[in-house]
Amino acid sequence: MQLDALVVGLSSRIRAALGGLILLASVCCGAANGQGTATIWPTVQWQTSTPEEQGMDSADLARLVAFGTTRSFDSLLVARHGRIVLDAYYAPYSADIPHAVNSTTKAVVSTLTAMVYKDGLFDRLDHPVLDLLSDRSVADVDERKKGMTVQNLLNMTSGLDWDEGFEGGREQSMRDLGVSPDWVQFILDRPMAHAPGEVFYYNSGNSHLLSAIVSKLTGRSTADYANERLFGPLGIARPFWRWDPQQLSIGGFGLALRPRDMAKIGYLYLRNGEWEGKRLLPSDFLDAVGHATISMNARFDPALRYANQFWAIPDKHVYMAVGYHCQVIMVLPERDIVAVMTARDFCPFGKLADDISGAVRSDQALPVNSAATDQLAKAIDEVSIEKATKVGATPATASVISGKTYRFSDNALGIKSLALFLTDENPRYKVETSTGDPARRRLDGPIGLDGLYRKGTPGFLGVRAAKGTWQNEQTFVVDFQYIGLGEASTWTFTFDGDKATLRGKARNGREASAEGVAGG
Repeated sequence: MQLDALVVGLSSRIRAALGGLILLASVCCGAANGQGTATIWPTVQWQTSTPEEQGMDSADLARLVAFGTTRSFDSLLVARHGRIVLDAYYAPYSADIPHAVNSTTKAVVSTLTAMVYKDGLFDRLDHPVLDLLSDRSVADVDERKKGMTVQNLLNMTSGLDWDEGFEGGREQSMRDLGVSPDWVQFILDRPMAHAPGEVFYYNSGNSHLLSAIVSKLTGRSTADYANERLFGPLGIARPFWRWDPQQLSIGGFGLALRPRDMAKIGYLYLRNGEWEGKRLLPSDFLDAVGHATISMNARFDPALRYANQFWAIPDKHVYMAVGYHCQVIMVLPERDIVAVMTARDFCPFGKLADDISGAVRSDQALPVNSAATDQLAKAIDEVSIEKATKVGATPATASVISGKTYRFSDNALGIKSLALFLTDENPRYKVETSTGDPARRRLDGPIGLDGLYRKGTPGFLGVRAAKGTWQNEQTFVVDFQYIGLGEASTWTFTFDGDKATLRGKARNGREASAEGVAGG
């Protein structure tokens, strides 16, 4: 079994592994330290190490693991000097489940764009976009649209009129894109709101045009090109990647990767675009990523900068590939660190960067610290095993509502109908939604009533899991998550005869409610 497929589990195994590594470090007198030794390439599998062997404090990393529980982390990985020093998986997520990386897909597509540029398939990053997609008839062409370049797409400064709700809003452009029969055409036909290069605005349409350019210039699907030129050389098995109505790999989202594979992409950047002695990325592209200057105009963090589909916090010397709900590949070049987080909630990038960097004590191996090693092993063990939550007594209402289908009027939660089968031998649910990914608008699966999640059948979007409990005679609460999709929600149902009120959080994070009636 490859090491990449192992799931962090029982503390005895963890402690045995860490103990063995400590012994190896003492025998080899710090030879595991990456400084002054040959570069390690995790193509087949990652090597592991104790944090102390790589100059990091296990106790600090244990506190970081605990912090992950406050932000609904699914995984947390830290690698220094080419070796993994922390690899934690938060139950019910596990290492073998690919995780949807959301907008981290953008950084992968920009990487492929850079590779196509390096291969000479187009001459410069400021090449006009319409020239590269000249086989299309485009609406509202003016001098500004003619001047839109690949670099503008990479930097989110295309000037296209777009509403993605970057800091709230309706995300109208994304809604319209989702129902368009031709996504590339829809994006190209958007009118210009600004001159190219004038204003940063977060636009997944830009990223999808990059995927279209990669596919057009290589004469193959973006996913196929990635598998041959990027994923293959890095030792990443062909991942799932969603596509648009024309079967084009989606440029702004839709890719699923395991955390250890995400770390390999970060490691490629940490090693200046080289892999096993071969240069994969051009130096000018990498330099822009490492010295991002474009303000993201983000009210939630004015320090954020942007370049080539990567986020950056320059004063903390860190840049990142970032996906919705904290799907992050973080690169800290000065510390020789790559960190990966996957989660079901938003996270504070600056704090994470500080805590990871702050765990570094030296560029040389530290003395063995058995107490700290034990503390880290315990922290990993603690989050890897699911703990049952408290459940309430089952009221008579459970039998009354069980099996009934409740249909809801239009609502911000996007729920059309729901049925709960709570008195069956194998309790389950059926849900139909009106928004979101068409591939998962009809959901069904088991539901745990004992405080533990029940997992459904694995699918290409991950593994659905649910558990529920009665708060009182009329109120039933369901915790629902798509393991590996980075999404979770809590639904509170209040039943009153044939009526049901559903409360929860909409996608924008705001509380919303819906009224339903049993029938049909």
